[in-house]
Amino acid sequence: MKFSHLYAAVGLAAVAFSAPAFAQTVTGAGASFPAPVYGKWAEAFNKETGIQINYQSSGSGNGIKSIKGNTVVFGATDAPLSGKDLEDAGLVQFPTVIGGVVPIVNIEGIKPGELALDGDTLAKIFMGDIKQWDDAAIKALNPDVKLPATAIAVVRRADSSGTTFNFTSYLSKVSADWKDKLGVGTTVQWPVGLGAPGNDGVANNVAKISGAVGYVEYIYAKKNKLSHTRLKNKAGKLVEPDIASFQAAAANADWKSVPGFGVILADEPGDASWPITAATFILMHKEPKDKAQSATALQFFDWAYNKGGSIAEELAYIPLPNTLTDEIRAVWAAEIKDK
Repeated sequence: MKFSHLYAAVGLAAVAFSAPAFAQTVTGAGASFPAPVYGKWAEAFNKETGIQINYQSSGSGNGIKSIKGNTVVFGATDAPLSGKDLEDAGLVQFPTVIGGVVPIVNIEGIKPGELALDGDTLAKIFMGDIKQWDDAAIKALNPDVKLPATAIAVVRRADSSGTTFNFTSYLSKVSADWKDKLGVGTTVQWPVGLGAPGNDGVANNVAKISGAVGYVEYIYAKKNKLSHTRLKNKAGKLVEPDIASFQAAAANADWKSVPGFGVILADEPGDASWPITAATFILMHKEPKDKAQSATALQFFDWAYNKGGSIAEELAYIPLPNTLTDEIRAVWAAEIKDK
């Protein structure tokens, strides 16, 4: 089987993969942010091809570690690697979908989207400076909301997490205090809070703890029926997390501006932009240990780009534009060895 058809649209048939054998099972591991869509894609892909994609949602840090250690065919991370890191490890990096990180709360009587926060207030909550839901700063943003005198229980990630990377990227842009004291990372020295593994772990703990606040990829809020907050964006507008606000934030992304398409979409301009929008990425070896499995993984992601858009949108992720997926296929053809 040839990959020539994958590249014809961008004039790359001459350098396409040449008839590799395809494996029937491929393993990947990493970010929990895209796990719901990867699971649905894998199910649909299996029905169409009979090929099994086994994806372990284990956090971005583990995804990076696993691909570098050659224990999986592809790793997944929401925290993109730098050009130097990619070069040193012999890896190719490319995005798959775009989604949004949302604050979630468990406050009696508060419905989804009813509570509004801004970046500075959110940073102070996660730094432990704001301790009660009826704090004056929260009241000022929510004059018409009845806020209880309930203690705030912070829930955050315990593992090395790309969701944390994107959350702290945003907080570092909107709070000088956060930037100076905690900074950006897949892990940070949290001053307060209960740690939980994965987006599911954070969502489950917020659901169980009265007064809790956490941060998850949007689909985890939806599927767990948790109350998300609105956020004030860079333009000073209060916005809801949804496909339209994620699209608005991603609209002007310059994917060629950084190696490995590693664009950070936190605090993007625009009246309609959701301020914690993020892409999620796949890591694969340029010279794979098992070329048949590598070819099968690329077959899966090509299928996802071609046929997985509606599945992504049903789960409130944004499919990538065709112009970008054509550029990604060009990178596969040029950099990933098939023999």
